[in-house]
Amino acid sequence: MMKKRKRILAWISIVLLVGLYLLTLIFALLDTPLAYNLFKLSLGATVVIPVLLYVYQLVYRTLGKGRDPKETKKENL
Repeated sequence: MMKKRKRILAWISIVLLVGLYLLTLIFALLDTPLAYNLFKLSLGATVVIPVLLYVYQLVYRTLGKGRDPKETKKENL
C-alpha cells in the first residue's frame, strides 16, 4: 500500500514539474507585461517546488523510521 502511495505522489510531482517547465517556456515566448511576471513566478516555482518535495521526503523518512517494525528489524541486522 505504501509503495502505491509513493508511486502516485511521484507521478503527481512529475506532472507538476513538467507542467511548470512548459508554462515557463510559454511565458518566456509571450511578449506582454503579465507574461513577464508569470514567467518570473513559474521560474521561481520550478526551483522552490523540487526543493520542498525533497525536504518533505527527507522529513518523512527521518520521522517515520520507528513506525514500521519491519524496517527497524532490517536496520538492526
